[in-house]
Amino acid sequence: MLGGKNILLGITGGIAAYKTTFLVRLLIKAGANVKVVLTDSASSFVSPLTLATLSKNPVLSSFVGDDKDSIDWNNHVELGLWADYMIIAPATANTLSKMASGACDNLLLATYLSAKCKVFFAPAMDLDMYKHPSTKVSFDKLESFGNIIIPAASGELASGLHGEGRMAEPEDILEFVVSHIREGLPLANKKVLITAGPTYEAIDPVRFIGNHSSGLMGFELAKAAANLGAEVALVSGPTNLEVVNHQIQVEKVVSADEMYNAAHSFYENMDIVICAAAVADYKPKTKADQKIKKSDAELTIELVKNKDILLSLGAQKKNQFLVGFALETENEVENAKGKLKRKHLDAIVLNSLNDKGAGFGKATNKITFIDKNSSIKTFELKTKAAVAIDILNEIISRIHA
Repeated sequence: MLGGKNILLGITGGIAAYKTTFLVRLLIKAGANVKVVLTDSASSFVSPLTLATLSKNPVLSSFVGDDKDSIDWNNHVELGLWADYMIIAPATANTLSKMASGACDNLLLATYLSAKCKVFFAPAMDLDMYKHPSTKVSFDKLESFGNIIIPAASGELASGLHGEGRMAEPEDILEFVVSHIREGLPLANKKVLITAGPTYEAIDPVRFIGNHSSGLMGFELAKAAANLGAEVALVSGPTNLEVVNHQIQVEKVVSADEMYNAAHSFYENMDIVICAAAVADYKPKTKADQKIKKSDAELTIELVKNKDILLSLGAQKKNQFLVGFALETENEVENAKGKLKRKHLDAIVLNSLNDKGAGFGKATNKITFIDKNSSIKTFELKTKAAVAIDILNEIISRIHA
């Protein structure tokens, strides 16, 4: 959800500021790019050096000055525009009041007023301050601006009192932000199964039958689906690709039989299934237990058909939106339509090896999307990351129709 996103973290002067070191670590581990802005008083509670080390970016606190913590007077605008999301934690009563009234007497407030992104704030203050009517006014006004409050927890406070006002824990802040982002996405609460990569069919312990699929198309589909809010199961044949996203469960397989079993184990609970893997059509009838020695001038290997994963999923289809891929070299559209009908698909993605830049082992692809109503849409050559978005947008437009 946060992979590659720009997160601006504003830290104000409360004791809970010490927790922001853990929050920065969690954001970085989630794949975000993080920049930190401190108020002057915040640096009394947490070290700018620690935050800079963890975020891998300079920590800023002043408009002007000769030190590394200052920026050019107008760059707060650039900083506000850089952010995809802004989190202010801890948000003290003082800062919240200034945010609500439009006061601007430090870099953090100037950046907040310049930000065009969604702003989250995590209140942190003593019980009496938290319950004061002026604080409630600040909360209401900020929420009317579209800012999102991360509710304070109840617990032991710095004063020794026990009650509301304790800043949410870093893990809870991260989960709150991620959940809020996900709920607004088109694939929120959807489960997506994607198969990717080749399969390797063993001849002997060291040799196999395979193909040139890199798995990139399937991996880009998995990442794009997760970024659109889906919970993703990615069944991948042998590939060098990796994906780090807690929304994506990766199941690694080798052979077509293993992919068949894995796909069927996930299938029943899925909303969308995209079979992008290049599954071997055939496998050796028998696998040699020992390496076959090079002796005769010719070697004959008897092949038998693998189970058709896509056909079997189509036969068991209930409410799933099932999408296949077709790689063709002639009569492309007609062959793809035939596969779509024969395998009971909702849509098929056509690749043609006659198109330069499309197919296996490339960073780009050129596709035609065909649905079961014979609606056909052809796209220009694009990166596979962009193609993944096109495919998912076509699916979304149909499941939400």
